[in-house]
Amino acid sequence: MHRAMGFATLALVTLAPLLIVIAAADPLGRGGFAAWLADGMGLSGRSARVLAEIISPPREVVGTTSLWGVVALAAFGIPFGGSVQVGYERTWNVPPGPWHRIWRQAVWLCVLTAYLYQEVLTRDAMHGPERITLSLATGVLFFWWGQRFLLGGQVRWWHLLPGALATMAGLIGLRAFSYFVFTPLIVDNAISYGTVGVVLIVESWLIGVGFVIFGGAMFGRWLLDHHGHRFTEDLPPRTGPDPPDRGG
Repeated sequence: MHRAMGFATLALVTLAPLLIVIAAADPLGRGGFAAWLADGMGLSGRSARVLAEIISPPREVVGTTSLWGVVALAAFGIPFGGSVQVGYERTWNVPPGPWHRIWRQAVWLCVLTAYLYQEVLTRDAMHGPERITLSLATGVLFFWWGQRFLLGGQVRWWHLLPGALATMAGLIGLRAFSYFVFTPLIVDNAISYGTVGVVLIVESWLIGVGFVIFGGAMFGRWLLDHHGHRFTEDLPPRTGPDPPDRGG
């Protein structure tokens, strides 16, 4: 849980500003960052409009953001990728990668942005089973590849697949929970507390996302340890202290 809370904090203060700039510069005009967020949370109707009214920045955000500002946003997003990498390394009990492999975190961040963008891009272009199938396939592929890439190839592909499937299943459950719980809460909190109330709901949802990402990887490891004996002869051992934590 403490890693999920750290994930949510880093996502809000480092990833969100970067996604705001990217969404504002979107030439296709898919509704901006609020549309990205509403789609991820499964919001619709009045709750989505309330979120858009409070979260959406002006379009001038691109014109007022310098090149150095974009570079700084990208640089501050690196610790976000680093936090996910450390969580995966502790889950699989593998040694941390050297500092010069920070490029892996940058590439993972770019692919994450592309993954989120295509999710919004297909929201209006595809409907029903087609979009569900595409979202499931791209989600599993991203979390499968993301574990392998951030771990530097130290764990086999097939060992990582259960974690990717569990992560995607958890995100589906979180989306359903958000639809039934967070949708009315956003409207109520906007009336009662204003902007702060909406931000608290978004932060709570991000904590849930972090819990699912780390919990999915842990469940995949547990499943292989206890029920995947034919495929786990070369898994990293569970004994010994966890690898030391590190920043970035």
